Formats: sequence, structure tokens, C-alpha cells
Amino acid sequence: MSATKAKASTAAADTAAATIESATEASVKGFEKSLSAVREGIEKATKGLESSQAKLKEGVEKAVKTSEEMLAFSQGNLEAFVKATQIYATGFQDLSKHLAATSKESIEESVAFGKSLIGVKSVKEAVDLQTSYTKASIEKAVAESNKLADAAVKLTEQAIAPLTARVTLAVETFGKTR
Repeated sequence: MSATKAKASTAAADTAAATIESATEASVKGFEKSLSAVREGIEKATKGLESSQAKLKEGVEKAVKTSEEMLAFSQGNLEAFVKATQIYATGFQDLSKHLAATSKESIEESVAFGKSLIGVKSVKEAVDLQTSYTKASIEKAVAESNKLADAAVKLTEQAIAPLTARVTLAVETFGKTR
């Protein structure tokens, strides 16, 4: 029986060794499969991270470009405002000079009228002189008012032109879908 026991013992040992070898191979295959899955996961995560990073970089670049465009546009607006203000100031100064000259001329004419009124010899002559002076003064005032109104309209058009150009540019630039 000992030979039978030895055979059975050897067969059991062989079966155990085969089972251990089979279990070891299954464990190695399972580990390799798990390792492969981890590697695939890491590769996918890396690709996803790279894609996210590229999109973030693109977004930041667009934001920087938009900021630069807005800064340049705002600078253009400021320059247009300064130009409009300069045009208005120069034009207003010219209008003021014209008004001062007209006022001075009117005062001189009033003084001359007063002097000529002193030399009249009759009431009729005084009334005729007064009527003539008043008519001329009213005609001159109306003419000067028209000149002043025309000059003010022209000044307004000139002063607003740089601002109108900026509004037109804004509509053309920002009216497009980006």
C-alpha cells in the first residue's frame, strides 16, 4: 500500500502543482489585464487633460485678444472725444469772438446814433432818425442771429462727426456675430 500511497501522494502533488500553476497564471493574467486597464485609463485621462488644457489655452488667448481689441477700441473712442472737444472749443471760441465784435460794433453804432440825435433840429427829424436806426438795428440783429444759428449748427455737425464715426465703427465691428 505504500506504493499506492506514494502514487496517490504524487498524483495529489501533481494536481496541487497544476492547480497552483493554473491559479498563478490566472492571477498574472488578471494582474496584466488590470494593469492594461489602468494604463488605458491613464492614457484617456492624459488625453482628456491635454484636450482641456488646449481648450483653456484657446479660451485665454481669445479673452486676451478680445481685451486688447476692446482697449484699442476704447482708446479710439477717447481720441474721438478729445478731437470733438477740441473742435467744439475752437468753434465756440470763434463764435465768442464774433459775438464780442458784433456787440462792440453795436455799441459803437449806438454811440454814433446818440451823437447824431443830439444834432437834430426837429422832433420829426429825431423820429425819422430813430425809425431809421431801429429798422437798421433790427435787420442787423436778425441777420446776425441767422449767421450765429448757421455757425452753431455747422459747429455742432463738425464737433459730432468724430463721435458719429466711432458709433458707426462700433456698429460695424460689434454688430457682426463673433
